[in-house]
Amino acid sequence: MPSFGELFVTLLSGIGQLVGVRAGTEAPKYEVVEPMGVIEIRHYGPRLAAEAVISGPVETARSEGFRKVAGYIFGGNTSRASIAMTAPVTQAQAKSSQSISMTAPVVQTADGAGAWRIQFIMPAKYTRSTLPTPNDPDVRIVDVPAQDYAVLRYTGSTNADGVTRKTADLRAALAGKAWEANGEPLSWFYDPPWTAPFMRRNEVAIPVVRRR
Repeated sequence: MPSFGELFVTLLSGIGQLVGVRAGTEAPKYEVVEPMGVIEIRHYGPRLAAEAVISGPVETARSEGFRKVAGYIFGGNTSRASIAMTAPVTQAQAKSSQSISMTAPVVQTADGAGAWRIQFIMPAKYTRSTLPTPNDPDVRIVDVPAQDYAVLRYTGSTNADGVTRKTADLRAALAGKAWEANGEPLSWFYDPPWTAPFMRRNEVAIPVVRRR
């Protein structure tokens, strides 16, 4: 099975984006609610996502989920519609022939024991009624509700250890502040795998609510 990186290369090559996923791509709009030193509180509005839930090790599930949802955006749907790439790609761990532009993020979330949810956020101009239906029964269109997030931006490695360290930094920065975690952390990756680590835009985010 192709790796996540190989799938990403194929995806970008297929739509002619050879200089990186951030070039001219759509990403979900947000409002900065409060800057807090190295982190900021952002508000994201409701959006739609295409998702697949995959069981297995994290890297295998990521590649398989990416393949399935990429299949949907490249014409694996009832309209044979094609969906273009945006940034970021999102990985979130949790306990529990029309042309469409693909937006960010791609979301990976643990869903129970050994299951992972992979999402691509759909372009803002689409609604449930205008998005085509996936052909693959493992892919579905879901609503992502509006949410406030605490976000820490960083460059460098996107491996599991690096993400874990940055998530710990984010939690530490939140400690004692007016906002508290209200969900599991996510990772947002804005650049393709071949990007030099020091040039990457990566973010870790945690859903938050204001303390009462």
